[in-house]
Amino acid sequence: MNPRRAQRVLIIGLDCAAPRFVFDLESLPLPNLHRLMAQGVWGELQSCNPPITIPAWSCMTSGLDAGTLGVYGFRNRRDHSYGPLALTSSQDIREKRLWDFTSEAGLDAIVLGVPQTYPPRPLRGCLITDLLTPSTSVAYTHPEALAGELRQAVGEYIIDVPDFRADAREGLAERIHVLMHNRFDYAEYLIGAKPWDLCMMVEIGLDRMHHAFWQDADPAHPAYRAGNPYERVIPDYYRALDARIGRLVDQAGSDTAVLVVSDHGAQALHGGFAINQWLIDRGYLVLKTAPVAPAPLTPEIVDWPRTRAWGEGGYYARICLNVAGREPLGVVPREQYEALRDELIGELEGVAGPDGVALGNRVLKPERIYDTVNGIAPDLLAYFGGLRWRSVGKVGGGLFWQGNDAGPDGANHDFPGVFILRGGGRRPRRAEGLSLFDVAPTVFDLLGLPIPARLRGHVIS
Repeated sequence: MNPRRAQRVLIIGLDCAAPRFVFDLESLPLPNLHRLMAQGVWGELQSCNPPITIPAWSCMTSGLDAGTLGVYGFRNRRDHSYGPLALTSSQDIREKRLWDFTSEAGLDAIVLGVPQTYPPRPLRGCLITDLLTPSTSVAYTHPEALAGELRQAVGEYIIDVPDFRADAREGLAERIHVLMHNRFDYAEYLIGAKPWDLCMMVEIGLDRMHHAFWQDADPAHPAYRAGNPYERVIPDYYRALDARIGRLVDQAGSDTAVLVVSDHGAQALHGGFAINQWLIDRGYLVLKTAPVAPAPLTPEIVDWPRTRAWGEGGYYARICLNVAGREPLGVVPREQYEALRDELIGELEGVAGPDGVALGNRVLKPERIYDTVNGIAPDLLAYFGGLRWRSVGKVGGGLFWQGNDAGPDGANHDFPGVFILRGGGRRPRRAEGLSLFDVAPTVFDLLGLPIPARLRGHVIS
């Protein structure tokens, strides 16, 4: 038995939590988080590739990378056709996650709002699904009867805040606060009413706050205006969140090891880079007819026999090659595949921004960053300007966009997230070089469970 084994482990997941706010010991007082830091190990937590809610939480809880999981974002290719990407779900995760291992070991787990858990799967304990749950009219808990108990004891489960990317923001901050309090109300009830050795919850409201209001709080954002009416919205949310974290930690007890983690961080969004328009301008993508106004890239407008590559919009660009014998109308000979990828990498990494200065793009081959490449991976992953620029999938609107094609947005993701661990005999300190993949082995260590050999990370000691 591990002599440092904690009686229980509580993981508080804060989607998109940014080190600049959480670790700000002077200008943003967060007494509960800062007390946990003073009592434990803390530091920036490097996210996975790609640094997105999905697959990041599944990578964290499985200890495996996105390639091994075969999940590259909220939507993924199911085959090599030209059809739309398919929304992911828990059914796409075929590897064990933390609660699967605890169930096998005879330990009880509470899982609340962890992304990629809908539809719910059986475990020893209880589970309430995530932001991709279509509604509370479907089965969203395990056991299924738990939904009625929670509704009666706590109230209706709030899945997410719709329309957080919208021009009209009146009342949006208040709705995100309600979402956060609902999630913590559920967590407090569950840890008080149910047996548990491991409890993991994820609060998604912080991500929504960042996307909606980052430009109002960050003086480095191009759209920031001092004294704007939303300037304190994000700091105020962190303080409210800190208070709820303090309540939950106190309820869990001093003998519980507590982790506060985020799947990725956030930063100012400078704009959008239209990957498909760039491919058109460079002759890699050919349309049957050029649109007269910005339009989505749909299969029917593409001249596939003359197209060598196309891309997807989102936090990053997924670039797919139209390979002969692989795609239905593929034209890129397999012997030219590597040369074309290298050509695209060289050209994209040299792209200059609107000011003529190189954006600093980074373009990756999946087999170079993943232990295994499962599912239908993009042929290239492209991060524009250190993720300060989103990928725009639409065509016909120029190369550079002030925002993006998903609606108004003030923030994009960043690789550094947050990590705090109190308990398990750890010496209080600031740690460097922490990885999202270190979380799973550290939890195994805290629970006194054997650490699977396949995990990418290491125990944070």
